[in-house]
Amino acid sequence: MAFSYTNAFVTIATVNLDKLVGFYVELLGQKPINLIPDIYAEFLFSGLQLSIFKPKQTDESEFETSTKSKLSLCFKVNNLEDAIAHLTSLGYPPPGDISIASHGKEIYTYDPDGNRLILYQRD
Repeated sequence: MAFSYTNAFVTIATVNLDKLVGFYVELLGQKPINLIPDIYAEFLFSGLQLSIFKPKQTDESEFETSTKSKLSLCFKVNNLEDAIAHLTSLGYPPPGDISIASHGKEIYTYDPDGNRLILYQRD
């Protein structure tokens, strides 16, 4: 039997909470809907809840890794070039070129903690 759930969301753990929250404030153009300074921030956009939290000092080693995550946070955008310009103005220009995928144009970039973001525009 399947379990019952009420909500699903994406959560990012970081020891650099202020820097990461600031990045997402600028990227998304909105402030968190819930903010507990130096502990937690929560954004809600397009039906997705994105939460960012600072692990307790005893748990920090669980979230430190030398390998890149296989998880990507994907953003569908109306204009990929405008999105790239915005990321560049934030100081996080995409390191590669725009590629063509089956679903349209896309580019990979990374947030201040190195989490992979995929921005794409449908054809």
